[in-house]
Amino acid sequence: MCASPSTIREIMLAAAELNMVNSGEYVFFNIEIFGSMTATKQPPWYAKNDTDERNQKAKEAFTALLQVVAREPEDDEYRQFSKEVKELTRTKYNYTYAEDEPVSTFVTAFYDAVLLYAYALNDSIAQLGEHRALRQPINGTHLAQLMWGRSFKGITGNVTIDSNGDRISNYSLLDLNPETGLFEVVANYYYGGGLQFVEGKAIHWAGDRTKAPPDRPTCGFDGSLCPDNSLPGYAILSLVLGVCVICMGIASIVGYRHYKLEAEINSMTWKVNPNDVLSCNPSRGHRGSFHSMVKRGSQATIYSEDLNSLPGDRQIYIHFGFYKGCKVAIKKINVQNLSLTRSLMLEFKRMKDIQHDHLVRFYGACLDLHPDPFILTEYCPKGSLQDILENETIKLDWMFKISLMHDIVKGMAFLHSTDLHSHGSLKSSNCVVDSRFVLKVTDFGLHQLRRSTDDADIESYAYWQKLLWTAPELLRDPQCPPAGSQKGDVYSFGIIIQEIVSRQGPFYLGTEEKSPKEIIKLVRDGPGLMDVPFRPKVDESSYEDVNNIMIKCWAEDPTDRPDFSGLKTIIRKINKENESGNILDNLLQRMEQYANNLEALVDERTQDYFEEKRKCEELLYQLLPKSVAAQLIMGKSVIAETYDQVSIYFSDIVGFTSISAQSTPMQVVDLLNDLYTCFDSIVENFDVY
Repeated sequence: MCASPSTIREIMLAAAELNMVNSGEYVFFNIEIFGSMTATKQPPWYAKNDTDERNQKAKEAFTALLQVVAREPEDDEYRQFSKEVKELTRTKYNYTYAEDEPVSTFVTAFYDAVLLYAYALNDSIAQLGEHRALRQPINGTHLAQLMWGRSFKGITGNVTIDSNGDRISNYSLLDLNPETGLFEVVANYYYGGGLQFVEGKAIHWAGDRTKAPPDRPTCGFDGSLCPDNSLPGYAILSLVLGVCVICMGIASIVGYRHYKLEAEINSMTWKVNPNDVLSCNPSRGHRGSFHSMVKRGSQATIYSEDLNSLPGDRQIYIHFGFYKGCKVAIKKINVQNLSLTRSLMLEFKRMKDIQHDHLVRFYGACLDLHPDPFILTEYCPKGSLQDILENETIKLDWMFKISLMHDIVKGMAFLHSTDLHSHGSLKSSNCVVDSRFVLKVTDFGLHQLRRSTDDADIESYAYWQKLLWTAPELLRDPQCPPAGSQKGDVYSFGIIIQEIVSRQGPFYLGTEEKSPKEIIKLVRDGPGLMDVPFRPKVDESSYEDVNNIMIKCWAEDPTDRPDFSGLKTIIRKINKENESGNILDNLLQRMEQYANNLEALVDERTQDYFEEKRKCEELLYQLLPKSVAAQLIMGKSVIAETYDQVSIYFSDIVGFTSISAQSTPMQVVDLLNDLYTCFDSIVENFDVY
C-alpha cells in the first residue's frame, strides 16, 4: 500500500473485520513517503475524533503492518539540513514541525535531485564548451543520459543512479511495538549489503505467529497447486448406489426382525395344553415354599405333617405336576375376563426366553382352562429362602449366607439386563432353593396377572407385611408402577441381607416391637428429626463388609444405592474363597478338602490292613495245609485229595457240659487250647494230620 495515513488506517480496520489480522495469514506493507506515520509523538493508528473502541481495534490491526521508509541518515550534515528546513518552513511558509517529526523524504529527494541535475548540467557544459552551450538549446535526452550511472554524495548520503536511470537507495523496515504503540526500526536494507536486523529487535507477527506466514497459500491463490481430489462421476454414482444398498439392507434387517418378532409372538410357544400336564396330589409330601408358593384354593395347597418335613416344621405344599418330563409348579391365576393383548403376549414371550441359573424358569401358561387358568414354572422342592431362615434346625454359617446373597445378586443382575428391566416384588419369599441348593429368584414379570392375584384387604396384616421390602420412594408414589424400579430392587435386596444375617424376619428391630403398618408409615415418612431414616437394626458383631453393603442398599436417596453389577463384584471379593457359586458346589469343595486331609490317614490304615492280612494268612496256614490255604487265598476251588487208607480219630471230653457251666469263658478257652495243642504235638510225631 502507498496512501495517506488516514487511508491506511481505514484499510487496516477493514482487514481486521475480514479476520485478515488475527488469523496471522496476511502481512501488510506500507510504503511511507509522508513521514507522519513514523512520528514518535502521534501513533498512526490513533484518530483523535474516533471512539476508543475503534482506536483499540486499529492498534490491534496495525500489528500486521510493516512500514518501508527511506533510511534516515545519522550524520551531522543531515541534522543541520533538517534544522534549516524546519526553520525556513516556520518563517517563510508558516508551518511548524512537531517535536521529533522527521523531514519528509520529498524535501531530501528534491534537494538531491537538484544536485544531480547540476552535476549533469556541468558535465554537459564541459562537453560542449561554455560559449557553445549558452547559444544552443539544452538537449533533455542527452542531459538525462549524463545522470545515468552516476554516484555522488547528497544530503541523504551516497546517491547512486544505475544505468537505467533508477536511484538505488537504502531503506529501513519499521514494526509496531505492542508495548509502546509506536513504530520502531527493526531492520535496514543496504545497497550491496542486504537486509540487516537491528540488534535486540525482532518483528512481531500478528496472530501469535512465531515466524512469517508463507508468501503463497499451500494450494496457490487459485488452488491450482493442489491435486484435484474430487471424485469422478462414476465414483459418486457408485457411492450413492452403495449407500442406497446399505439403507435397503438395514431396512430389510429391521423389517425381518420385526416380522420374526411378530411371528414368534403370534406362534405363542408359551401356550400350554392342559392335557400335557400331569397333575400330582399335593398331599404326597413334596415340600414347597411356605410363603411364596401358597395359592388360595382347595386344590392348590394343603397342610401336612409328612415324614419328609423337618422336625417341628409345619409345611405348606404347592400343587405340582409333570409337563413334558419336567417337574413343574402349577400356580393358579385369579383373573376374571382375561384379554390376550399383544403386550401380554410379548411379555409371555420374554418370560419364555429368559433362562439363567439363578432365575426360575418359566415353562408356559394355560389361559383356556376356565375358570382356573394357571402358569407353569420350575419346581424348587427345598422351599423359599424365608422357609430356610425361619427353620431353626437348619444351621447356616457365613459361607452359606454369603453364597445365598451371591446367588440373588447374580440372578438380579441378569434380570436387570433383560427387557423386563426390574423385578418389582423382590423379597425372601420370592427366592426359592432347588434340589441342588441353588437359590433362584421367582415371581418376576407378568405384573398384570400378579397384581390381580396379590390384591388384599388394605387393613389386613398380610397387606402391610408384603410391603416391608418396598423402597420408600415407591411407597410415596401414588402411581407406583407394578414393575417397580431397579433401585427399588436394590433396596429390597438390602432388607433380604438383614434377614439372612439376623434370621429374625424382615425389619428386625431388636427389643422394640412394631406392627408392619407402623413400620411402613415410618419408612414412608422419611428421615425424622435426627435426619436418620427408619431402618432395621444392624448387628455390629456381624460381618463388617456385609453390614456396609446392607446399609448402602437401603440408602434413602436411590442414587446412593449401588446397582447389582457392582454388588456382584463386591460380594465376589468377599466370597473369593468360595467363588464356585451355589451352596452344593461349596459343599463339594469342602468334601474335597476333607478327602485331601484324609489321604495320610488312609495310607496309615492301608499299612495296618496289610499287616493284619499277613497275620491272617499265617493263621490260615496253621489251620490248613499250605497248598489248600494258598488256593483259598487266591479264590480258587480246592481239589479234593483221596487216600487209599485213612484213620479218623474222634474224641470226647467227659463232663464238658458241667465243666463249661462251672468255668468262665476264658477258662474254657484255655482248656481247649491246651488240649488241642497237646493233640497237635502228638500227631506231628507220626507224620499225620
